[in-house]
Amino acid sequence: MTNAPDHAPRRHVTVGPTSPATGRDHDEESPMRAVRMTQWQGEPVLTEVPEPDPGPGEVVIAVGGAGACHSDLHLLHEFEAGALPWNPPFTLGHENAGWVHRLGPGVEGLEPGDPVAVVGAWGCGRCGRCLAGLETYCERPDLAPVPGGGGGLGLDGGMADYLLVPGARHLVPLPEGLTPAEAAPLTDAGLTPYHAVRRSLAKLTPESTAVAVGVGGLGHLAVQILKAVCPARVIAVDPREDARSLALAEGADLALQPGEGLVEQVRDATHGHGADVVLDFVGSDDSLAAAAAYARPLGDLTIVGIAGGSLPVSFFGVPYELSVQTTYWGNRSELAEVLELAARGLVRARTTTFDLDDAVDVYARLAAGEITGRAVVVPAREPVRTA
Repeated sequence: MTNAPDHAPRRHVTVGPTSPATGRDHDEESPMRAVRMTQWQGEPVLTEVPEPDPGPGEVVIAVGGAGACHSDLHLLHEFEAGALPWNPPFTLGHENAGWVHRLGPGVEGLEPGDPVAVVGAWGCGRCGRCLAGLETYCERPDLAPVPGGGGGLGLDGGMADYLLVPGARHLVPLPEGLTPAEAAPLTDAGLTPYHAVRRSLAKLTPESTAVAVGVGGLGHLAVQILKAVCPARVIAVDPREDARSLALAEGADLALQPGEGLVEQVRDATHGHGADVVLDFVGSDDSLAAAAAYARPLGDLTIVGIAGGSLPVSFFGVPYELSVQTTYWGNRSELAEVLELAARGLVRARTTTFDLDDAVDVYARLAAGEITGRAVVVPAREPVRTA
């Protein structure tokens, strides 16, 4: 592990004939560092690629924080060609924040140096879902920059010195006091549980109980979000003692181990009623079976984790009127709310920062379970000056 560098990326743009919008020589092609996924079931590679040049409506971000996420490991090691509607190679990194660096023609409302977070899901921007801000559920993926993906998911992401964002609508201004390195993991690890919590807010009353299963990168933020936005009791479930201790430190009212006795313990803690809302950040057969056993009738069971488990559903197999759903990420307005919670000190990701040159090793450590909280790669710690 190394700390983030005290310097910006290694070069500046040469002053010469420039575009008024970008301040850059269009004929120049500068190399930049990037961590690339080059094949299915392979390892990431640190290499150099050309610095992106923004076209009409596009924005280039100087990356000040890129989160290394477990879903990147699933992409690298588990998927095969044909499983997704896109293929390598592309630059990794779907949790991104930084500073506006260069603007393409026609972009308004942004200035170089503005600190921003990047909304990761890039839909078509035209269908009913996208127009409602729900680009995660774009209904015309054939018109999107990449079907069902975005930066770091089929297109070049932010694990690089610079990131090309296809539209200004994918950028959210950072509230004062929040740095890009602090904001980056919140664009997924904060936004994903926030979306899951928000859709169940009506059931999170002072008399209710929420259970967060798996207090890792997303789960430790889910505990904070629950305590920040609702009065419900919060129970955390995790096999690791350090994770349970972290959950209690973040405000959980109770922390339990999974396995034998868990169902009875949850029911005892809820006066026999069961949990009104269960957020499963694991998603295994065992975690789902336990959740169905201790959930309350009329409750919500939201599957966020992608461990590959399944939940058999039959008339007597789950509590009456238990709603079971999956969720994917969140939307732009929800990200703005998460960032505001963070700026007010109500939500924070436990992070360790690394230099971009060490990013390949970060993924190896993430796979080995050696990262506590979230790993954030920091290519730059201040806006890059272009002239």
